Amino acid sequence: MSEWFTEENIQALAAHYRTLGPLIGILLPFLEALLPFLPLVVIVVANVSSYGLIFGFFLSWIGTVLGSYVVFLIVRKFGRHPKLKRFIERENVQKLIRFVDMRGLSPLFILLCFPFTPSVLVNIVAGLSHIKKKYYLFVLLAGKFVMVLSISVLGYDLASYFTHPIKLVFVAIAILLLWIISKAVEKRLNNRVEQDLRESSHENIKK
Repeated sequence: MSEWFTEENIQALAAHYRTLGPLIGILLPFLEALLPFLPLVVIVVANVSSYGLIFGFFLSWIGTVLGSYVVFLIVRKFGRHPKLKRFIERENVQKLIRFVDMRGLSPLFILLCFPFTPSVLVNIVAGLSHIKKKYYLFVLLAGKFVMVLSISVLGYDLASYFTHPIKLVFVAIAILLLWIISKAVEKRLNNRVEQDLRESSHENIKK
């Protein structure tokens, strides 16, 4: 397998991918927002390798924002359907919805900035919350901009990582740090949710 990952083979794959046109560069990240099992990191890296850093980033950013916003709009429209009641009533989902309603857009922006955050859950929670549509679109544009740009910069010129292994080591470390930071932020936000709910419960008891 390692013999296949040569600079020539990667460049040939990128050239073939590029012949499919820029539409595929938007379509794949769009589909990832609807089908979260698809690897967004791989899709973004493929885009920047095939279309260049700036254009590849732009296609990935537009695609993932459009896909995420479609999920948000679908949930906003049909999220209260009885068939989804079991999911909506899950404790962690309800906590996040209440937290977003209390804290506003900042937590969503922070979560969307990290590539390892389950963005489909963020989109669903936002759709079930009381955030206005236009405000969530702004948050998506900003948060996904940071996230996709970080992946694009790290994944650009992928072939060079195999000719200069030290660069691959630095990228691996950077990805690991992003994962650690995203999990730490997620844990802190969850703790904040618990704290806010406890404070809210105490205030209701006093009343």
